[in-house]
Amino acid sequence: MGAPVGQQGGTAAPDGSVSVHREDAALVLTLDRPQRRNSLSHRMIDELVTALTAAATDDSLRVVHIRGAGGDFCTGADWVATNTAGQRPRTGDLVRRIPHGANRVVELVHTLHLPVVCSVQGWAVGLGCNLALAADFTVADTDAVFWEPFVERGFAPDSGASWLLPRLVGLARAKRMLLLGERVSGAEAAEWGLIHDSVPGDEVAAAADRLVARLAAGPTVAIGLAKQAVHQALHTPLAQAMTQELFNVELSCRTADFKEGLAAFRDKRDPDFQGR
Repeated sequence: MGAPVGQQGGTAAPDGSVSVHREDAALVLTLDRPQRRNSLSHRMIDELVTALTAAATDDSLRVVHIRGAGGDFCTGADWVATNTAGQRPRTGDLVRRIPHGANRVVELVHTLHLPVVCSVQGWAVGLGCNLALAADFTVADTDAVFWEPFVERGFAPDSGASWLLPRLVGLARAKRMLLLGERVSGAEAAEWGLIHDSVPGDEVAAAADRLVARLAAGPTVAIGLAKQAVHQALHTPLAQAMTQELFNVELSCRTADFKEGLAAFRDKRDPDFQGR
């Protein structure tokens, strides 16, 4: 979940929203609650689930870009607001709700057959951090902060933190972030291999846009199959991974983009993939 840090503004903040719009073949999702550093309300989490679920079956899309409004990416689920309503949640409330909310967001980003890009400035905390780590490519400000404050707040990690971190940076660094609550800058995150790249703050938007454009111009079916294969191979023996690759090759060879790729190679030109 991840409690927000340094809340801005002295009055009660609205629930916020997730702005959804298209930029050609890219779906852009903007976490829009800057007055609370884009901490995710229940409403915003539900909107992310809805938007990502719809994207999974939209054949006109070729890439998803997730970003935060204002100076921060996301400071996690709004745990503070959730626990100040004056009524204690019933026993089992978290077990009942989180699989369909925060966990579902991370799962959708991880399994979506479209490449997902996150652009991060300021804070990426708790669920916000895990959302950025679940993306296929995250570009961050060198001064951004990736932080998993779960243990410092007295509860165990959630939203995929214990699964994502050891796979991305190894056990020792995962324990530094999860057990000691160490904060990692954007520059360190890129150096560790935690994220795709870090750039100065005023270059984040342009760097993310270039990456989104590159992915949107790629062979979408093959990219989705490659993403699936990489993730599945983390849990399977070599022989099983290669068997899955055979099925993926068979599928990708039946696409128009495959034919275009061969034609472009033959004609010694850049391919013009259509995502089909």
